[in-house]
Amino acid sequence: MAISPDPLPDFHRKYQTSGLTAPLIRQFRTIIYEYYDAQGRDLPWRQSHDPYEILVSEIMLQQTQVERVLKYYGPFLQRFPNFQALAQASLGEILTAWQGLGYNRRAQALHQIAQRVVQDHHGRLPTTRSALEALPGIGTATAGAVQAFAFAQPVVFLETNIRRVYLHFFFPQAQGVTDKMLLPLILMTMDAPQVRPWYYALMDYGVMLKKTVPNPNHRSAHCSRQSPFPGSDRELRSRILRLFLSKPEWSEEAVVAGLPDERTRRLLQDLVRENFLLQEENSYRLATGKEGQA
Repeated sequence: MAISPDPLPDFHRKYQTSGLTAPLIRQFRTIIYEYYDAQGRDLPWRQSHDPYEILVSEIMLQQTQVERVLKYYGPFLQRFPNFQALAQASLGEILTAWQGLGYNRRAQALHQIAQRVVQDHHGRLPTTRSALEALPGIGTATAGAVQAFAFAQPVVFLETNIRRVYLHFFFPQAQGVTDKMLLPLILMTMDAPQVRPWYYALMDYGVMLKKTVPNPNHRSAHCSRQSPFPGSDRELRSRILRLFLSKPEWSEEAVVAGLPDERTRRLLQDLVRENFLLQEENSYRLATGKEGQA
């Protein structure tokens, strides 16, 4: 059963009165860990300390629900078990394995990361935030998650569930709360010796909050609502790429047939610029992801 967030009024009263004292930090950690001990999720990537496996999970989890990622994570690792296997695969193979996860740029970025890791880092994922963020598709949140979960580094990072917890406990009535306001609190309350279970516990508590209270993230200054997928450019891009996964080369007119004319031509050019497709006069073919390599 879900644990009620009833401690909030007492916690917030103490916080407003005394600030973030050591006893309050202990109370906060106790609340989070008690829920995690009772209701923590058993997810396959949480059983791994392999940087590659953790990176794959973090890229898959970007803007995607855990339930969907669970369907793809195991089969993807079976098909591409390490950086070397992923780097050697073609973009088409990777996109085919990725179909259904959405946001195909993530699959392309993961392919490029594997190539860079093999070519520039001797097959080992770098451990510093600057080196991680220099890789394609890795921003501050993903870099921090990889550092914490793959390398047990006590770094500060924010993702949607962690943000929800800190808004709920420390800013229960405030609007327009910035991440800059949350980061010092995350640092001060971190259980650094147990950084992996601590962040897992925060995430699971945040998932519970989403189901039991009005979503605190709506009060974040960084809250944004995703546009509907049906009828969007994202949907049309996905349809175009599926054509090229079924057959790697198409004429422009064959692609446009049955699809919105102007939008399709524009998106074809976008896909060329983004190195998904190669253009040869009036035809297009799926890139391998290895163009330009020696």
